[in-house]
Amino acid sequence: MMNITPVVKQLLILNIIFFIGTQLVPIADTYFALYYFESPMFKFWQPLSHMFMHANLMHIFFNMFALFSFGSALEHFWGGKKFLFFYISCGLGAALLHSAVNYFQIHYLLDTVSSLNFSKTDITVLLNSDLRNAFDDEGKMIASSVQSILEKANCSQEQFNVIANANSLSRTPAVGASGAVYGLLVAFAFMFPNAELAMMFIPIPIKAKYFVPGLLLLDLVLGFKGSSIFGSSSSGVAHFAHIGGAITGFIMMWFWKKNQFNNKRWN
Repeated sequence: MMNITPVVKQLLILNIIFFIGTQLVPIADTYFALYYFESPMFKFWQPLSHMFMHANLMHIFFNMFALFSFGSALEHFWGGKKFLFFYISCGLGAALLHSAVNYFQIHYLLDTVSSLNFSKTDITVLLNSDLRNAFDDEGKMIASSVQSILEKANCSQEQFNVIANANSLSRTPAVGASGAVYGLLVAFAFMFPNAELAMMFIPIPIKAKYFVPGLLLLDLVLGFKGSSIFGSSSSGVAHFAHIGGAITGFIMMWFWKKNQFNNKRWN
């Protein structure tokens, strides 16, 4: 087995420190997880910091296992600087696609209730309020700015459900190194297409050039269904971030391979 490489080792240590830190200081999620960019909870450093945050023990275990397994091989051939640049770029690409998908989903939902004629201020309140606190123990809406806005618009239950979905998308942060890890998977398949890989629940070895596209397709399908290989979307694990990391990794590998013999080559 290949020894762990320096940058991979440092990334593992950072992820573990962040994970333990968030268990001891849960409010850290508020600052370092990736929030929707139109939310007041969003901070400019979150596209970077979110890739060191994880939802639970299984989430960080699988990501760190993949980082060690694939990252060490790539760093061995590329060197630390190129590997770190690739890893961070894939993580940022993951954040970009996740945020873009959230934007289109939220605005699509808001368009379906456009007949309620909410003002921009109303929409801001509805998207950023904790709707769980808008009801009492008997399920009746309590007096609040949310109640005032909804009653004024004569909002139906069906329309409220749409608003609640948009609210959930806006308020649920994304966490995890999965986007960067999926970029590493794509890079590994580029460099070692005939290497045989296996998942724990599929014990038959499969070549990387088939394994990685199959895993991406499976994760994309599960993303549309709202389930996950390693966790649920409600836990902050974002499927389209996985795909964003993979796409970024593919573009970078394609560009590097295409230009490996000219003056744009990474030295």
